[in-house]
Amino acid sequence: MNPPEGQPKAAIVVGVDGSPSSILALRWASALAPLLSARIVAVAAWQFHIAFGTFEPIVWEPDEEARKVCAQTVTEALGSKAAVDVEVVIRQGPAAKVLAEESSRAQLLILGSRGHGGFEGLLLGAVSATVAEHAKCSVLIAHGTELPPGLLAQPAPASGPIPPGQDDA
Repeated sequence: MNPPEGQPKAAIVVGVDGSPSSILALRWASALAPLLSARIVAVAAWQFHIAFGTFEPIVWEPDEEARKVCAQTVTEALGSKAAVDVEVVIRQGPAAKVLAEESSRAQLLILGSRGHGGFEGLLLGAVSATVAEHAKCSVLIAHGTELPPGLLAQPAPASGPIPPGQDDA
């Protein structure tokens, strides 16, 4: 079902950091978006890290670097159709906080189970766990490396009213 005239489609927000898990999360979003009549919003967060020691002037444009990583990840996950189907949002702040805030405008938030960093072998990363606890919408945490086979070839949802007797949900 499409939204009323003049209103944007519901959003599937996806946390993107360039990791294999975020590529999988984008693929989940791409498979689910038609079923939910939703648009995809890829969100990348960045923050300054304080370092002690000698300071040499560096040229660092964190917004631009995050935008580049996000664009590369979207292209790797979704191919050439990504430019049309995905809105990219770059925000400063801790990833968990940014994603929890973005969830307030989403129908669904999708994250990979592990991003960059952390300890190998943990089943759920700190960002995923925090976002799952504080999100304002449903959260899907993608595990593994591939989509389930049944999700790859889903037919488009039927439009119009459900015939009587078929609304057993």
